[in-house]
Amino acid sequence: MKFSTNEDIEAPIEAVFEMLCDFETFERSAMRRGAEVQRIDTRATPGVGMTWQAVFELRGKRRELELEMVTFDPPDEIVLESTSPGMLGNTSFELIALSRSRTRVKVELEVKPLNLSARLLVQSLKLAKNSLGRKYKLRVAEYAKGMEERYQRRA
Repeated sequence: MKFSTNEDIEAPIEAVFEMLCDFETFERSAMRRGAEVQRIDTRATPGVGMTWQAVFELRGKRRELELEMVTFDPPDEIVLESTSPGMLGNTSFELIALSRSRTRVKVELEVKPLNLSARLLVQSLKLAKNSLGRKYKLRVAEYAKGMEERYQRRA
């Protein structure tokens, strides 16, 4: 199952990429939503090999997830691969400079089940794909708007 959306942000590509690399903000955001997030690598700078472990509730069940950065290509792309018992996921952020002060961000999320129980979960999600897709696009749009506002405050 795959979700994809594009958002245009009134900020230069370098500034947008820098904000996407603020991983501590993402960690805090996940924790505010009830997830337990722990960084498990020892990298001092952002790059391939950054790894997190997360535990959260989804559909009434405790889920464990390991997230690893597999592509880090400033200022164009970040790809995160997630693994959990029975499920693989891939999240990519692709940035395209539309002009000096405008950037398009393409955000894709793909989930692949590996066993029967994960397949059942994905099937139930597919039944709600339209509403989940709307929520996904709304959440990405809200985050993009927040990035735009942060950039304008800094500039």
